[in-house]
Amino acid sequence: MKLYHITDNRATAVAIKDIPVVEYVDLYNDLKERMADARYHVGHYFAVEITEGLKFYMILLDDQTSEVLITSFVPDYYAEGLASLSAIHPQFHPFEREMHELYGIPFDSHPWLKPLRFSHDRRDKNSTMESYPFYTIDGEELHEVNVGPIHAGIIEPGAFRFICDGEQVLHLEIALGYQHRGVEGEMVRNQNRLRQTLLAESTAGDTAVGHSTAYVEVVEKLAGKQASKALNLERMIAIELERIAMHLADTGALATDIGFQLYQVACEALRTVTINTSQAWCGNRFGKSVIRPCGSNHPLTSDKIAMIRKNVADVRRRYNEVREDILDDRTLLARFEQCGLVPKSEMERIGGVGQAARASGLLRDLRATHPWGYYAEIKHEAILKHDGDVMSRLGTRMDEVLQSADYIERALAEYTPDGNIPAPDYEAELAPEALSFSLVEGWRGEICHVALTDNQGNIAKYKIKDPSVHNWLGLAIAVRSEGISDFPINNKSFNLSYCGHDL
Repeated sequence: MKLYHITDNRATAVAIKDIPVVEYVDLYNDLKERMADARYHVGHYFAVEITEGLKFYMILLDDQTSEVLITSFVPDYYAEGLASLSAIHPQFHPFEREMHELYGIPFDSHPWLKPLRFSHDRRDKNSTMESYPFYTIDGEELHEVNVGPIHAGIIEPGAFRFICDGEQVLHLEIALGYQHRGVEGEMVRNQNRLRQTLLAESTAGDTAVGHSTAYVEVVEKLAGKQASKALNLERMIAIELERIAMHLADTGALATDIGFQLYQVACEALRTVTINTSQAWCGNRFGKSVIRPCGSNHPLTSDKIAMIRKNVADVRRRYNEVREDILDDRTLLARFEQCGLVPKSEMERIGGVGQAARASGLLRDLRATHPWGYYAEIKHEAILKHDGDVMSRLGTRMDEVLQSADYIERALAEYTPDGNIPAPDYEAELAPEALSFSLVEGWRGEICHVALTDNQGNIAKYKIKDPSVHNWLGLAIAVRSEGISDFPINNKSFNLSYCGHDL
């Protein structure tokens, strides 16, 4: 029996009728064997309400062949419980937690079906922040430390509960959901495509380009339209500018957390140059408005190309000097090396993605494994570190800044400002009864958007996965056995999104 429809990240939308509807037991047995191979990881897994109850969809990624495997199933017994896939592989846990929260599905053998987001449409309205079931340990010498949900400074809310033996962290539990805004539901309720683009840009404020790129890729696949080379070049420039800006900010923030203000000032100055470059291009420092379906409102001109080239080259040169100073700074290295270790094996277990996974030696970079747009042409080589500590996570960022600058220069060299990029198209007809997905490597890691259309071609279901969904657990692992005073630098070395997780 055929278990999967096989496609890739550049193919058009898939007709729902072409996606196999399999028996859950067959899928379970296949995944039990397949997920033992690290080449596979979960892109998305969710349920959709249908007349018969619930229909489940799964998107599985083969990082070796670049294939994307799509399947579905409609169990008639889920109310009595489904065998938990999390028991096979922990990376399934957030997806099963969400489906339990929304639909009350009791996944048998799931280690702990805690709330994931406190969605407004959750099944159990008695499940609240105030009653969150934090893990506890009995012991006279142990104590708990609560941090949040409200933090100092301008930062999103999230609750951290530490169990400590003296200053040593034994366990960290992270409770999220304070930022739930119902983004996925709004993508369905409002079929205005410009409005949907704005919602995508706001999924995670620091990843406006990444999430809007994922959205337009989904829409263009449904519309059966392919972006031109020039448009793909523009999108690559925009997403790499965003990567540079955020990696610069994180470098400076990590320096601040250990009292190295000089590095922080230098990085903030370079970040300002970078985001001002985006503003000069499209009118917004965070790259909002530059990514639009099927076209662009801000095609690059000769003057803007010259401006971007000059600014990025300057940032690259000056940041490399900062990078070399950091690598020679024994005091900084003493704080960052061997702190917050997350081994490659643990990153594989939790489904870690992005630069945090690459810092542990795990190749999770969609630009290399599941390329889209112009990334399919450049043969991207992911930057890997292997120690899985704070320094590795910083080192990955530092090297990626230089790499991104090189990519931008290459894209600018191949871009011809000939005025042939069309204006955005918000009215293109979408394929009816189809599933469309996009996989985009944002600066934080793997972004996955999925849309299902009804028989009229309207979006009937929209699902979003921000990389933070997997990597928050990585932070919890990183601080085990560390001093609680090292939590800030570990937290910043991941720099995860609260609202990206909560949606």
